[in-house]
Amino acid sequence: MALTDVTIRNAKPGLKPRKLADSGGLHLLISPAGGKLWRLKYRFDGKEKQLAIGPYPDISLSEARKRRDEARALLAGGKDPNREKKRDKVKAKAEAENTFKAIAIEYCDKRKRDGEKGWKPNTATRSEYLLSLLYPSIGGIPIGEIEPAELLEAVRKIEKKGNLESASRTLQLAGMVFRYAVSTARLRSDPTRDLRGALMTPKVKHYSAITEASKVGALLRAIDGYDGQGLTKLALQIAPHVFVRPGELRHAEWEEINLEAAVWEIPAKKMKMGKAHQVPLSQQVVKLLEEVHQATGPTGYVFSSIRTRTRPMSENTLNAALRRLGYTTDEMTAHGFRAMASTLLNESGKWHPDAIERALAHGDNDKVRAAYHRGTHWQERVEMAQWWSDYLDRLRKGADIVPLPRRDTATAQLT
Repeated sequence: MALTDVTIRNAKPGLKPRKLADSGGLHLLISPAGGKLWRLKYRFDGKEKQLAIGPYPDISLSEARKRRDEARALLAGGKDPNREKKRDKVKAKAEAENTFKAIAIEYCDKRKRDGEKGWKPNTATRSEYLLSLLYPSIGGIPIGEIEPAELLEAVRKIEKKGNLESASRTLQLAGMVFRYAVSTARLRSDPTRDLRGALMTPKVKHYSAITEASKVGALLRAIDGYDGQGLTKLALQIAPHVFVRPGELRHAEWEEINLEAAVWEIPAKKMKMGKAHQVPLSQQVVKLLEEVHQATGPTGYVFSSIRTRTRPMSENTLNAALRRLGYTTDEMTAHGFRAMASTLLNESGKWHPDAIERALAHGDNDKVRAAYHRGTHWQERVEMAQWWSDYLDRLRKGADIVPLPRRDTATAQLT
């Protein structure tokens, strides 16, 4: 006879465990202590087995019958309900561990240890920060349960603050995390593929730079008149001559610089492209570095923080100095010294474009070509470094600029 809720509620425990049968193998096991547990008796591969369904009243009579029917459907399909229950537990545990945050952290750790393709420290810090912006929204959700709409809503919180570039980059990074989960068999497909075009396109912002020869001279004269911290002034004076990235200049260490050989060897770990870079030093730069050496040498950072010698100069120092000189962010940036050098060196018509590209440490995907250029153009780069410093000196002194023809376009050349 089938059970009823009234029968179950009124059932009293005995001295020994007893069963109240329902139907289809479902029964309620009542312990001497009064506990009431649902069990399903069934046969699989000729053996009698039991499936624990759960306690009453947490599992009601109707819910217990529903789970009985689901188990019998599995049996009809040739599956053991107990085995499937264990698989579901393993799956649930894996999903709980494989949250978006957990996999994002795992992915970032992998990228930082990825050999030659590994993220550089600055890239890793920025990427980890952007991904962390998603954690409050989707960080705790199993990655396989995240819907495109949930991800879009999380990224749009960044977009609504006006940070269009950060929102776009965050979505891109999220896609990398999802694709990593796919490649490690924890996800079937990347939900970001359905979100292309969903965000507003950020306006590409180039680093502001002065590239007109006459204005370059005025800038150099302004730098010479800088009345702020002495080390900052020396860094500003050196920056246009070596035209490395601001972060590479800030992180320069004395052990990398050979003043006698006039060469600065920047290790691969400090370079954006992940390849060691050699910077030939002109006589002017060597003289300026000798002055810096008196303040911060012979070990540690060349341009150390004013607060401690154990850290480099702040990343905002040079840009702040340019603002102090009266140059706005739309006129000149510390990174702009690279565009200045690239433009004027190319316009001079004196130097091979590949030598200029090597001096700027732009990457070359062809390893053979890159190695060939590094060797072939070194002497030319040494000569170019000295010519460039001499050229800057003449601009700073206000020399006349005379346009001279070249192969393709007319360019400016000092007399």
